[in-house]
Amino acid sequence: MSDKYTKAIADSKVTEDDAQVAAAVKKILDEHFDENNNTEFYKFLFNTIDLTTLKSTDSPQSVAAFTERVNAFDEQYPDMPNVAAICVYPNFAQVVRTVLEVSDVDIACVSGGFPSSQTFPEIKIAETSLAIEGGADEIDIVLNLGNFLDGDYEEVCDEISEQKEACRDGRLKVILETGALKTAANIKAASVLSLYSGADFLKTSTGKEYPGASLEAAYVMAQAIKEYYGATGRRVGFKAAGGVATTEDAVKYYTVIKEVLGEEWLTNEYFRIGASRLANNLLSDILGKETKFF
Repeated sequence: MSDKYTKAIADSKVTEDDAQVAAAVKKILDEHFDENNNTEFYKFLFNTIDLTTLKSTDSPQSVAAFTERVNAFDEQYPDMPNVAAICVYPNFAQVVRTVLEVSDVDIACVSGGFPSSQTFPEIKIAETSLAIEGGADEIDIVLNLGNFLDGDYEEVCDEISEQKEACRDGRLKVILETGALKTAANIKAASVLSLYSGADFLKTSTGKEYPGASLEAAYVMAQAIKEYYGATGRRVGFKAAGGVATTEDAVKYYTVIKEVLGEEWLTNEYFRIGASRLANNLLSDILGKETKFF
């Protein structure tokens, strides 16, 4: 029996053919990578980073020191744009809010039983609400993969919608964990469900248990975002995360998003890269010498 969830997926024209996706990505990179591989774009990419610390050893002291580096960057490199956001566990939102002095850097928190999404829905909502109350501007949650793979799309969508509501004025990024979904068909379905449940961003991966971001997943997600924008007029962002560490990696994601979604998505309001190592690598390539600032 068809329902509104399976119908939305079936109605989507986004490709489910993995070989087709791989060929499209290769064509985009062959034709456009070189034009984006220069210092001007490296600076833009630096400004799209969600600078991330998600360690078991994180503490109020270590997160405060991490935040101070972002403050110091503004003073040391006044002519360069800073990172887009600092991304931490939800219990550290208040620490970052207290220490952060840079007005154009947002505070992002993972939430909802990150990285597995395996906890009670009530706890997910409480965690998101507490993170927002603590000062988070953005919330990164993981799609409920177990329910998705069981085909319980209603439960998947209800969880996303309820956490979107808990975000109040904050923005909700939904992590698809594309390394666990594996196929273009699954990634398309997860994208469609997340978009129609109120996601403000689609994000590739947690970078924890499964393979991280892939350009093929990014292509399918971007196609879904484009189709959704055409149908609703609502612009949703894209975030690559999980193993995006080198300047070359970042330029490749930029190139795919630029070619699929267009210039309108090339601001840090709609394009992000979640990373811990990328910031230093980009900075080194911008300055032309090895730099370990963060």
